[in-house]
Amino acid sequence: MNAVASTDKRHWTLDDIQWSRFDASKVTPDLLMVVKTAAMVERNGGDYARYLCSVFAGDELFCAVARTWAVEEEQHGMALGKWAELADSNFNLDRSFNHFTSIYQIPVDATESVRGSRLGELCARCIVETGTSSFYSAIRDAVDEPVLKQICAKIAADEFAHYKLFYTHMERYLKPGWRARWERLKVAVSRFRETTDDEIASAYYAGNGGQGAYDRVAANAAYGERTFAFYQERHVRRAGFMFAQAAGLDPEGWAAKAVTQVLWLVIRTRGRKFRPTLARV
Repeated sequence: MNAVASTDKRHWTLDDIQWSRFDASKVTPDLLMVVKTAAMVERNGGDYARYLCSVFAGDELFCAVARTWAVEEEQHGMALGKWAELADSNFNLDRSFNHFTSIYQIPVDATESVRGSRLGELCARCIVETGTSSFYSAIRDAVDEPVLKQICAKIAADEFAHYKLFYTHMERYLKPGWRARWERLKVAVSRFRETTDDEIASAYYAGNGGQGAYDRVAANAAYGERTFAFYQERHVRRAGFMFAQAAGLDPEGWAAKAVTQVLWLVIRTRGRKFRPTLARV
């Protein structure tokens, strides 16, 4: 696999989306809240690329990949944002995104990874792509709205390819021995736990009106309850395999299976409130 190449020789554009097929009757308020949140996070790809290129200064092989990745991530945000604007005439992607970035900022000028090393940073990126690929796959399989279904299918494919790219570059930084494996496992677990940090919470808050005082805990709870309703067990199994691979575990081993079972228990429990109205299960 060419680590420098784009994930697609001719990457899709917003013009490839069949916007005329949009069906407002198949949009629920809770689905719209989730999509608006995702649009905020995805559109922030440019700042993530600045951060990564600062952390990986001198590694032009990886920086080239990071820049291409960022363009594709920003496109995801634009596609989701345009869909949200169709679904809600009061929603404005630019305005909401500016509110989001006024609350949450990426340390774009950092010279060292917040994960402690370049290996740790790449492992963390793999974990993020694990989550996003399963997330968009789950929405794709759950919704009936044809335009969103098409968008999520394309984004899910991108996120799987992005995982492979980051994993390929992580292998370049791997060193033999238990220390490297332990580092990957620690980073993978810590990055997974950060799904309740300010990034998602502030994206949910800003994307959905941003009224009243910002409450990270409440925003994360509201987002998680709605998002996890989309998942089916097969999406979690795939995510568990990818998580284990990135963390240095045997994807077919008992530890990976245990992680998957725990993930599914958490997701099924947190998503039970909205599952009847959001997903076909």
